[in-house]
Amino acid sequence: MSAGPVPVAGAFVHEGLFYRDADELLAGTVPFVTDGLRAGEPVLVAMPEANLRLVRDAVGPTDEVRWADMTRAGRNPGRIIPWVLQAFIERHAGRRVRIIGEPIWAGRSETEYPACAQHEALINMAFAGRDATVLCPYDSGGLDADVLADAHATHPILVDGAGRRPSPGYAPAEVVARYNVPLSAPAEPVAVLAYRFDNLAAVRRFVTGHGEAAGLDQDRLADLQIAVTELATNSVAHAGGGGVLRVWRTAEHLVCEIHDEGWLADPLAGRLTPAADGVGGRGLVIVQALCDLVRVHSTAAGTTVRSYVRLPG
Repeated sequence: MSAGPVPVAGAFVHEGLFYRDADELLAGTVPFVTDGLRAGEPVLVAMPEANLRLVRDAVGPTDEVRWADMTRAGRNPGRIIPWVLQAFIERHAGRRVRIIGEPIWAGRSETEYPACAQHEALINMAFAGRDATVLCPYDSGGLDADVLADAHATHPILVDGAGRRPSPGYAPAEVVARYNVPLSAPAEPVAVLAYRFDNLAAVRRFVTGHGEAAGLDQDRLADLQIAVTELATNSVAHAGGGGVLRVWRTAEHLVCEIHDEGWLADPLAGRLTPAADGVGGRGLVIVQALCDLVRVHSTAAGTTVRSYVRLPG
């Protein structure tokens, strides 16, 4: 597997690496890391723990690579662009960086996957013109054919045992649109609260009661309170003055859903941290940071934001 030509300054590169076994994974990732180190480029490797250990052992001891377990750092796919990739790029402003990011693995749930696919598509828009190369490994033997097809659509460059080539199916905007669909109705009993500017305190009490009943510890309860309050406040300020909060439990999560009349026309809303001197734009980024999963459906008719917090145990 070829590491490819050296990119020119200001050229963002986003590659999909398809591997069938550990040997192919290492053949595609280790030279990517070592070539970056030789070029003096900061390197981040963010992969699920088992693959992370394989690559780390093959690269050998070094303090020049930052290693991250993607099952933690990227458990919520919406957290990866702002809090993993953008944070690393901006930490090394003025230098070209290399990143290996494996956000999709066989253990991802059907509920998580649409946010994963949108994440991969939005990387291209988020970092256009940035001095960075991002390589995304895909287990071609363990992932469904639809997932691999989406990978061809979200990566302009494909890498596998046959070499490195442009993707003929590259169409990231189509992937973003395809997964911007109405969210499935919950099967579990739902508690409902309508809110406006004069009863935002009721939103916090409502969430607190359900979080305590679900057994969330104080830290996770505080995270959920902040996230839902941010979303409700945005509804009041920017989406018709109010909305509807629904809360329910699944086997794994406490779910809080906000629906209002607003429209998130920018697909990168909540996926990039604003500049330090920027005004607004922080609410949904904070929600992505605090929750274990965030799903969004937005059209001119209204927006639904569904936030998931994992239940204890």
